[in-house]
Formats: sequence, structure tokens, C-alpha cells
Amino acid sequence: MDSERYRRGSEKLREIHGQAGEDALDSIGKIAPDLSRYVIEFAFGDVYSRGLLSLKERQIVTVSALAALGNAQPQLKVHIHGALNLGWTREEIVEIMIQMAVYAGFPAALNGISAAKEVFAERDAAGA
Repeated sequence: MDSERYRRGSEKLREIHGQAGEDALDSIGKIAPDLSRYVIEFAFGDVYSRGLLSLKERQIVTVSALAALGNAQPQLKVHIHGALNLGWTREEIVEIMIQMAVYAGFPAALNGISAAKEVFAERDAAGA
């Protein structure tokens, strides 16, 4: 796994999610190594590595999209952690979920708030 895309993707993954992101994809890789490689190469090596938007901007777009989907709670929580790692505040995350009520509906907004609450509690427990 030493392609340029894989290397670039691994660096972006680490920058956003730290060790937790690597651990998650390693776990996926034990069952579906190709899927893990696709995520690293395509999502992080190709898309997240593009230059027009900052990582911080890309992460909040991702949080918004996952919240709007309403059925991707595990991924939403991972990306809320990533958004906080990149400098978004808890208040901004909550505001995004409120915005979701307008365009994705109250269930999506409430699910997003629930995910954010869990992430905030995890970070509080870890002293972050």
C-alpha cells in the first residue's frame, strides 16, 4: 500500500482523525481490505487532498451531509470528532444541527444533536 494516493490519503486521515481514524480503518481492513484502501485512496487521497477548500471546510461539509442523511450516526460521530480536531467549536456543531432542521427535517437535526451530545460527552470524559 505504498502508492502516492495511499500515502497522501493516510496523511490526511491522520491530520483529521489522528490515531482513532487509523484504528477504525485498520479494523475495517481486517474484514474488507479493499474497502479500507478505497476510503484512504479515494476519500482522503483524492477528495480531501484537493486544494480549493480547506480541511476545516471539507470537514464541516461532511458533518452537514452526514447529519442530513440521518442514517449514518457512527460516521457522523467520527466526523464530528474530526471537525472539533480541526478547530470547529461545539457551538458551531450545534448550530449546524439546528440548520439541518430547515433543510433535512427535525428528525435529522435531532439525530445530529444526539450524535454531537455523545461526542461531547466522550471528549469530556477523555479530558479533551
